[in-house]
Amino acid sequence: MAVDKITVDKITWDRVGRVTEPGRYMYTFGWLTITAGDLDIWKRYPEAAFTLLAHYSEPDEAVGEEFHLGAFDITPDAPAPFTTH
Repeated sequence: MAVDKITVDKITWDRVGRVTEPGRYMYTFGWLTITAGDLDIWKRYPEAAFTLLAHYSEPDEAVGEEFHLGAFDITPDAPAPFTTH
């Protein structure tokens, strides 16, 4: 049985120029929509790397070069996400 290899692209705040406002931005790979929630995560975890996801208008139908952010990884020494200070 053949197994298809899936490539998952990750993107960091540095790679998107440390944007400070939610919006739709043009990059070399296409358009990226960044939400206020995405920015909140990057402000708390500046080294976080998000999974770059293609935007779909219909199931299995990619919309050009449109992307949004998915799950993210943080560095192992980062504080727990829901601690109180």
